[in-house]
Amino acid sequence: MARSLKSVFIAPELNESMLGSKTKGALVPCSSNKAKSKGCSVLNNVFMGESVALDEKGLGYCSSKASSSVSVHAQATISVSKSLKWWEKNLKPNMTEIHSAQELVHSLLKAGDSLVVVDFYSPGCGGCKALDSKICQIAGLHPNAIFLRVNYDELKNMCHGLRIHVLPFFRFYRGAEGRVCSFSCTNATIKKFKDAMAKYSNESCSFGPAKGLEESELKILASMGEISNDYSLLLYPKQEKMKNLVKDFSGVWNMTSNSRGVMKDTIF
Repeated sequence: MARSLKSVFIAPELNESMLGSKTKGALVPCSSNKAKSKGCSVLNNVFMGESVALDEKGLGYCSSKASSSVSVHAQATISVSKSLKWWEKNLKPNMTEIHSAQELVHSLLKAGDSLVVVDFYSPGCGGCKALDSKICQIAGLHPNAIFLRVNYDELKNMCHGLRIHVLPFFRFYRGAEGRVCSFSCTNATIKKFKDAMAKYSNESCSFGPAKGLEESELKILASMGEISNDYSLLLYPKQEKMKNLVKDFSGVWNMTSNSRGVMKDTIF
């Protein structure tokens, strides 16, 4: 966490004319030596380009004529800015943090034909940290791909259910094909990741909706309470969509067959 400390000096009802005035009660800038000889303390900061000398208690001022009509008060304020963690620094617009198993399931199902890369990492994993900037860079070069990031420490039960036992670990999903590959890699083997991106990032058209997780994985996650026990509801929209496609195609085929039958009866 970055911290910055700065001094703020409040001089009520002071103006430039007062600094040059020799009337009673005016604040007079003076040198460090002169201030010390008068028993004043000199601040490092300046007011309108001149050093300001205060008394030992910081409530008075060094003036040619004593007066209590004007005083300079010093106070310190602390400005605290929260620094980003390493896994938050280089995120691209197509990178999303996953916070639950349910969110992962739905994100995969609604991805369509887009390539989805699921990145399993841990804040305490040195290999994950070393590889992160390169993964983010690759994500920036493939804006049409979707990167889902899973914090192993926060979603440990889900990761166990998906049999993720080594980090960093990556899973690639694409449309109706579902998971097309999975592997672990490091900086030394980053070519494996780049090759997978080159192979699966090309545009494709699937015959059917996105598959997402395997049914066996959904069963495991449901048994662990990570997703709804009626996990079949997650699969039903896909099955229903396929049924509708087949039904529509059958209807078109029947209409074509009937039209040919009418034409044949008319001719003969």
